Amino acid sequence: MTIRFLVIGKTDSSEITSIIDNYLNRIKHYIRFEYDIIPDIKNVKNLSEAQQKEKEGELILSKIANGDHFILLDERGKKYSSIGYSELLQKKMNSGIKNLIFVVGGPYGFSESVYQRADGKVSLSDMTFSHQMIRMFFVEQTYRALTILRNEPYHHQ
Repeated sequence: MTIRFLVIGKTDSSEITSIIDNYLNRIKHYIRFEYDIIPDIKNVKNLSEAQQKEKEGELILSKIANGDHFILLDERGKKYSSIGYSELLQKKMNSGIKNLIFVVGGPYGFSESVYQRADGKVSLSDMTFSHQMIRMFFVEQTYRALTILRNEPYHHQ
């Protein structure tokens, strides 16, 4: 199985990028993992919030194939503990899915067409974080989940 992580726009902070890169480097020892940055939309000042979500949605959906399993990182999604998230990954691995795709949307969330196509939603917290920070938290939690599945000492109960 390949885990793909789709995000809208570059990370502005070199510190956050460095942390993300650190965890991406760690993850590759466990599973095939692709980090795919969809470029920011140009001239967003001329677009309404709804138009921006639609354009971002089109870009997101263009990266999703028919057989892909597609999960949104969304504030209204299901919340998991670290162990629960590792169990979710194990279940997906065991199911024969070839591509498991997690997506962080733009600043206004997802278009209705993206919500309709999604196979699920996961929330990382009840708190609101920047889209930059969510990337860091997600790759760290994915690394943590993979170490839990291997009974390695990174995660402490």
